[in-house]
Amino acid sequence: MEVYIQGIGNISPQNTSDNSTFLNEPLNHEAGYLLCVEPNYKDYINPIQLRRMSKLIKMGITASKMCLQEAGIENPGAIITGTGLGLVGDTEKFLNQVLDYNEEFLTPTAFIQSTHNTISGQVAIALQCYNYNNTYSHRGFSFESALLDGMLLIHNKDAENVLVGGFDEITPEHYSIVKKTRWVKKENINSLELLNHKTQGSIVGEGVAFFSLAGERNDKTYARIKNIKTIYKPQSNEEVAEKIDLFLKENGLSKEDIDLVVLGLNGNTETDHYYNYLSDNYFNTNYAYFKHLSGDFHTAGTFGLWFAAMAVKHQMVPQIARYRKENFIEKPIRNVLVYNHFRNVDHSIFLLTQ
Repeated sequence: MEVYIQGIGNISPQNTSDNSTFLNEPLNHEAGYLLCVEPNYKDYINPIQLRRMSKLIKMGITASKMCLQEAGIENPGAIITGTGLGLVGDTEKFLNQVLDYNEEFLTPTAFIQSTHNTISGQVAIALQCYNYNNTYSHRGFSFESALLDGMLLIHNKDAENVLVGGFDEITPEHYSIVKKTRWVKKENINSLELLNHKTQGSIVGEGVAFFSLAGERNDKTYARIKNIKTIYKPQSNEEVAEKIDLFLKENGLSKEDIDLVVLGLNGNTETDHYYNYLSDNYFNTNYAYFKHLSGDFHTAGTFGLWFAAMAVKHQMVPQIARYRKENFIEKPIRNVLVYNHFRNVDHSIFLLTQ
């Protein structure tokens, strides 16, 4: 099941479009939600076509092309994406038109672009790729399901290389809804100081990331994805630790072999105990965290995977992402474990090796 990351295209609330740098200048967001830093789309998409595209479609096509260009691939063997909520902006636009025009004289564009599989379809059209194309919408497991599908395709030799991505967006209207839940902080905070606010909820983010996966290593390889695991609604901190222990044994490793643990800490006092239990009682190694940089959303695991792959490639962890800096020890980064969960329901683990 092992696959190799050959290229990455990541558009996020940080300056992540250029993979030659690794969070050199972290951005602080003071709003209640984090919006992506958008690149110059004209470098990747025909300006005439840009007029008809929504923000998320532009980001999706651009991130996919960034990824494939870095991997040196023109046409992938498959395109697989995962999303929690799909194209929220286009869905809202269509529903507002239904209300504004009393269900008459509706233009079909917003409706067509509101479906969850729009990104994978638009990427295929842009690349003229007629191979396997699929989209998963499994809430917090959406990206993990897409990644597993891609790994299986390569493992079964149904494709030599696969383009796997995850995407979700936030809009002012959607934020006004989720802010009424207990999962979002009521107060606006500085995103880089997320863990200093010991209150209920987290900050909402968005992002689009694509990964080019192959079955063999080459000179472009970032890291090897050795395996992934998902856990649904664990009942206790101990259960998570036990399953991680079993997961590591199945992959021929022990907790002492892990050089870096990347945690999905999001500042929510109700759910961060899972991460704190591991850092206090299980692993004795270096830690990093990332949701103060990306925000929290269904497919935030894409940012965590990007972070881990970049740490392996650059052999460093940026200061802004180090957790418990006083205990951080500079050492080679060979094995990285990423542990993240979405709203204490969907827990996922990525294991990366050099």
